[in-house]
Parts: sequence; structure tokens; C-alpha cells
Amino acid sequence: MTRLWIRLEGLLVLAAATTIYFYNDYSWWLFLLLLLVPDVFMIGYVANNKLGALIYNVGHTYIIPMVFLAAGYVLKMDVLMLISFIWIAHIGMDRMFGFGLKYETEFKDTHLQRV
Repeated sequence: MTRLWIRLEGLLVLAAATTIYFYNDYSWWLFLLLLLVPDVFMIGYVANNKLGALIYNVGHTYIIPMVFLAAGYVLKMDVLMLISFIWIAHIGMDRMFGFGLKYETEFKDTHLQRV
């Protein structure tokens, strides 16, 4: 049941971030172009699982995009805000599909499997 809640939460985050993005009249093609960019954080897996999990998790938590969102709002920088909404939408999409934060053991070992 917990996995279902996490997936629903991801769906709602994806929907909210996408709605707010388009409400602000940001570019749809830029949204589609950048939606999968956070997956470049998988690059650490080229070196080893430990570094891969660390880098992947940095790019797949809400911390950095929320800081960017706050900074974009305070500084009135639309580029930071639109990047944040896309990044948040990506994380929500990942959670919706059941992809979670990684453990150092293997790429497929995530926090969602241990819930």
C-alpha cells in the first residue's frame, strides 16, 4: 500500500509542477526537451555504484530544485523557475513510475523497494 501512495504522490507532484509550469506560460517544447535531463545524474554509475548512487540521488531529491525555485521567485528569474518546475516534474514522474532514490548496492535497488 505504501508504494501505491508514493506513486500517487509522484503523479500529483508531476501534475502540479506541470500545471504551474504551463500556467506561467513557459514553453511547451522546452518542457519536453528538458524533462529527461535530470537523468544525466546517472553518469556516476560509469565509475562505480557508490558514486553513481550519490550523484543520482543529488539529482533526484526535491532539495536542489526547490532551492532554485525559491531563488527564482525571490530574484524574479523565470529561467530558474522554469528549470525548477521541469526538474520537480521529472522527479514526480520517476516516483509515479516507481523509480526511487538509489542504494549503493545496485542501480535497481531503490528506497521504494524497501517500503
